[in-house]
Amino acid sequence: MRSHLLNDTTAEQYRRSVTEGIERVAAKLAATDRPFTGVTVDALAPTIDAIDLDQPLLDPAAVLDELEDVYLRDAIYFHHPRYLAHLNCPVVIPAVLGEAILSAVNSSLDTWDQSAGGTLIERKLIDWTTARIGLGENADGVFTSGGTQSNLQALLLAREEAKTDSLAKLRIFASEVSHFSVKKSAKLLGLGQDAVVSIPVDQDKRMQTVALAHELERCKKDGLVPMAVVATAGTTDFGSIDPLPEIAELCEQFGTWMHVDAAYGCGLLASVKYRGRIDGIERADSVTVDYHKSFFQPVSSSAVLVRDASTLRHATYHAEYLNPRRMVTERIPNQVDKSLQTTRRFDALKLWMTLRTMGADGIGQLFDEVCDLAVEGWKLLAADPRFDVVVEPTLSTLVYRYIPAAVTDPAEIDRANLYARKALFASGDAVVAGTKVGGRHYLKFTLLNPETTTEDIAAVLDLIAGHAEQYLGESLDRAS
Repeated sequence: MRSHLLNDTTAEQYRRSVTEGIERVAAKLAATDRPFTGVTVDALAPTIDAIDLDQPLLDPAAVLDELEDVYLRDAIYFHHPRYLAHLNCPVVIPAVLGEAILSAVNSSLDTWDQSAGGTLIERKLIDWTTARIGLGENADGVFTSGGTQSNLQALLLAREEAKTDSLAKLRIFASEVSHFSVKKSAKLLGLGQDAVVSIPVDQDKRMQTVALAHELERCKKDGLVPMAVVATAGTTDFGSIDPLPEIAELCEQFGTWMHVDAAYGCGLLASVKYRGRIDGIERADSVTVDYHKSFFQPVSSSAVLVRDASTLRHATYHAEYLNPRRMVTERIPNQVDKSLQTTRRFDALKLWMTLRTMGADGIGQLFDEVCDLAVEGWKLLAADPRFDVVVEPTLSTLVYRYIPAAVTDPAEIDRANLYARKALFASGDAVVAGTKVGGRHYLKFTLLNPETTTEDIAAVLDLIAGHAEQYLGESLDRAS
């Protein structure tokens, strides 16, 4: 079995195996004519359940053949222009090359003696990102597994900086459409269920700063501690961006940590046209960025950034076998000193390869294209009497609802929209997401593929309308 270890004696076998795998994936990408096959759980599960993992196939080619049946054939392909559902982007080739390299070398970014140049590359990218944000010379950060971990770490730092003996007094303020990880983080940090104060949003789904000011005042009046305000730069459902400058003013006034969840909107850091939409982010105490959402990177590639590098000490623990305290005075850079993780992939390499190949403007131009596409999609929806669209897009998300001309029962319209989404997914012709607005079911396009066109959007809208009309027709038949 030593023949399967990657080393100097198996380099040629490695080259052949990886090449064959790449060729299979490349052929699959080239032949994919829809984002999904429509396979069901009941249809696919027996195939996977029947595999005996204690009986290996031994032949790599046979393993790839089997993989076609259990994964590649029925995978959901984000690169397809009619995948319009979640915050999953198509990936750029330089990043995929970086993924192949980092997996083979397998550096662990916790300590210098496991990563060397990898440590310095990650630090350089952190400095690049904090400079793009404008956090100042004392800024720092670390790569994470994703936005949820980044938000958790940021709120951990905010909790420690709040300096109170009573966790029950701490309050976090976030808009009613902020990411669920804010509440999840509060629970993981040992705060009470009522620790997260939900702030209403305006008609554009942006946090109402008048309401925020009122809640901050009430917090102080009640003897509670305003631990943090989480402003969102790109909400998951609407792509809306909270009024960052006004929120920064309130945080300064009340001595409150300002965290900006820019997991989605971080693409504007590279934008050629729309960078001004996140003005005010430079005043944050911490920022979440997900390069794997709007920098066209493979999962995972994320980071948490802080204005004051010293606050990262709240995540620091020293172990003699890993990162003893003496290494600090010896100026040995161990990234584990800043991270919630210990063993950690060299995900920064993907972004490094991308920037060195395409440049920031290249990334920004791609993100600008999907933002422009969303505007065109909004115009289509606004002009189409079959649909109700919620808000004009700030980034690249569109939330809408099919409205039949002859049906007025909101519950029946809900069921028609739910059916249309499910039927569309089952067909494999396109994939869209769903959410609720005002208690009613809506559909959602998350546009992150520059290859998607307005013709794609129009075609998918026609498919949705067709499925909804089919459901309503069958519903009338059942009722008669």
